[in-house]
Amino acid sequence: MALTQRLQIRQSQALVMTPQLMQAIKLLQLSNLDLAAYVEAELERNPLLERGADDEAGRTGDAGAGAADDGAAPEAEFAENVSGEQPREDRLEDGALDDNAPARPRLADMPGGYSEWAVASASPRDDGDYNLESFVSAEPTLADWLREQVTLAITDPVQRMIGHYLVDLVDESGYIAGDLATAAERLGTGLAEIEAVLAILQTFEPPGICARDLAECLAIQLKERNRYDPAMAALIGRLDLVARRDVAALKKICGVGDEDLAEMIAELRRLNPKPGLAFGSTVVQPIVPDVFVRAARDGAWLVELNSDTLPRVLVNQTYYAEVSATARRDAEKSYLADCLQNATWLVRALDQRARTILKVANEIVRQQDAFFARGVEHLRPLNLKTVAEAIGMHESTVSRVTANKYMATSRGIFELKYFFTSAIAGAHGGEAHSAEAVRHRIRQLIDAEGASDILSDDTIVEKLREAGIDIARRTVAKYRESMRIPSSVQRRREKQAASVN
Repeated sequence: MALTQRLQIRQSQALVMTPQLMQAIKLLQLSNLDLAAYVEAELERNPLLERGADDEAGRTGDAGAGAADDGAAPEAEFAENVSGEQPREDRLEDGALDDNAPARPRLADMPGGYSEWAVASASPRDDGDYNLESFVSAEPTLADWLREQVTLAITDPVQRMIGHYLVDLVDESGYIAGDLATAAERLGTGLAEIEAVLAILQTFEPPGICARDLAECLAIQLKERNRYDPAMAALIGRLDLVARRDVAALKKICGVGDEDLAEMIAELRRLNPKPGLAFGSTVVQPIVPDVFVRAARDGAWLVELNSDTLPRVLVNQTYYAEVSATARRDAEKSYLADCLQNATWLVRALDQRARTILKVANEIVRQQDAFFARGVEHLRPLNLKTVAEAIGMHESTVSRVTANKYMATSRGIFELKYFFTSAIAGAHGGEAHSAEAVRHRIRQLIDAEGASDILSDDTIVEKLREAGIDIARRTVAKYRESMRIPSSVQRRREKQAASVN
């Protein structure tokens, strides 16, 4: 067989991932907050992009109106209001350069929490616009509160350094998250010294702070209340039995009767298992829905996008024409062409993203109209493939659209992925049921049970099959555990204890 070379022409189709296509795919899966941050970065990077009139008014708000009096640009006024720190720092630096200005105290010489107050007091503003509320409006974090107590309670420099190190190991719940032996090795000191400083930290407010586990946290609070006796220590040592409501075993371990044990458990319930949560360490960002669904007068459902979550950007063609007319070098022309292409693609990608979200949301509402009309019990089984085929899109596109997107309805705010649930077969060949609807039915059955009529998983299976739902016992147990509902044995103990109390 001879080997020869020859030319052939073939036709083939392939998907080329251009940068513009990758950008469009990326925008689909971003939440409205991430999208706003992305557009802000593009506005700073691309000189041919500018905010739309509605978006500019929404972002500047009253800042633009305030700037009209003194002639300042709304953008500059908004940036100054956001930063807030630069004007004050400029005054402080100017004051430090003035020979007649009072000496400014050093920040490093002041304990945490007092630095900003002391600097502001030593450098009064010349314009007389002094706002005391700016120093008390911010909520102190747990770390700031503990550092201030370390500064006041510990005078030894070595122990103070250890205290600050341990404070950095405290998580948002108030527990020491690190290993003390590792801390001793890193600080080059003994474990006994670390434990001694930790004992001081455990006397700080709020009670129970800086504990290594739940038992120690509760013990610290009981000692604070002078309620830590041998019986209570034995009870805290077996918190697993307390969780299981094993009253017989607890009475034997603690050596007390029914009445005393009930009082001890009630005492534990009044304690705070997570004392650190009393301080705001992180800002909770509220959910902003991307889509609104409301009922129309004719009984249909109206689906509309939340315009507040849609960035409005425009391509400044006038500026492009002015700058391109003065460009002489090839590098300048190439840069302007790239900026124009990227700006045009971003505007198109944002428009396509909005249209795609609306199309997917409309199909979800059409598929789950019974849920919107009658509640979660009527939620239908739905998967991505069904929606993708109905709107003529790929399954992966629908998956990206439904990620991190929320829908506001008359029944609450739901993530779009909430409406995609697996199917549970119907009994005797009947209609399939949504897994979420079955979970809701299980919770209803358990909530309606009495203290003397606790439903086992097998009994729940029988009741569901009577209602036309064919489900296995292990599936009922899995759904019950996912909803954090205890077993029938634990529920019986809890309701019996509640009836005794």
